[in-house]
Amino acid sequence: MTHVLVSGANGFVGRALGRALIDAGHTVTGLVRQPRGCVDGVQEWVHDGKDFAGVADTWPQGLKPDCVVHLAARVHIMHDDAADPDTAFRATNVEGTLRLAAAALQNGVRRFVFVSSIKAVAESDGGRPLREDDPAHAEDAYGRSKREAEQALVRYSEATGLDVVIVRPPLVYGPDVRANFLRLMDAVWKGVPLPLAAIGARRSLVYVDNLADALMRCATDSRAARQCFHVADGDALTVAELARSLGRHLHRPARLLPVPASWLRLVGGLTGRSSHVDRLVGALQVDTTRIRTVLDWQPPYSTDDGLAATARWYRSTR
Repeated sequence: MTHVLVSGANGFVGRALGRALIDAGHTVTGLVRQPRGCVDGVQEWVHDGKDFAGVADTWPQGLKPDCVVHLAARVHIMHDDAADPDTAFRATNVEGTLRLAAAALQNGVRRFVFVSSIKAVAESDGGRPLREDDPAHAEDAYGRSKREAEQALVRYSEATGLDVVIVRPPLVYGPDVRANFLRLMDAVWKGVPLPLAAIGARRSLVYVDNLADALMRCATDSRAARQCFHVADGDALTVAELARSLGRHLHRPARLLPVPASWLRLVGGLTGRSSHVDRLVGALQVDTTRIRTVLDWQPPYSTDDGLAATARWYRSTR
């Protein structure tokens, strides 16, 4: 049995990871900024210091986890109103991460699993699935902060001996999902015509329970030591296939129109929404060979399983 401290344990991925760890018989402490929201069986540690300020000084006496899984972050924001987004993201995702890593090492933690993002590497795959050792070309403040945090943690690991494991998921979906995935479900549910039928680019996704399973393996398996892993479902769908699958599970057929990708890019450029369009029409597949080979990991749920569960949740809220 392993004792795992999970930062952001009351968040979307944190709750799924908490369930997976508890079900597998592990002990879980959730490091959260606001009380409540963790799944049953997770003991909460509430620390409201911004960017983990003072986390070492307030570390509970007797808390000696074997591993920290660091999920808490300043997340990607489509319309960021920060005066300097790079500075704002760096404060939480780089400096805050290093504060937590140092506090963990000071309190006997052996392994630190950092949940990064595929955006730390790139926004598109350049014609083949992205591998862990591909050159990084992060394109926004969020991606740059995640990449900087990865590099800082590797240096910290080399200097101190802390076992750092880096995990880079693509878009995560599942019950309680928000942002663009939820907007797509809303559109399918309402019968809104979507100009997606002609889009052939494939994008990797990861069902939240598949990601939770992979993170649990990274936290507890000795073979994960000092590795970097890309994690995704077994299938990479086109956005049209995704919409049709969601429609089937929502019992509302997706209404798709065959608009060429070049037209969508033109409209995106004219309306200042190029980044939105790129996420619809650009390919972004990730190569998961390393985690499958090193950890013998396979996603326990198919993409269709994940979409069905997500659609069931969505229907239950309507």
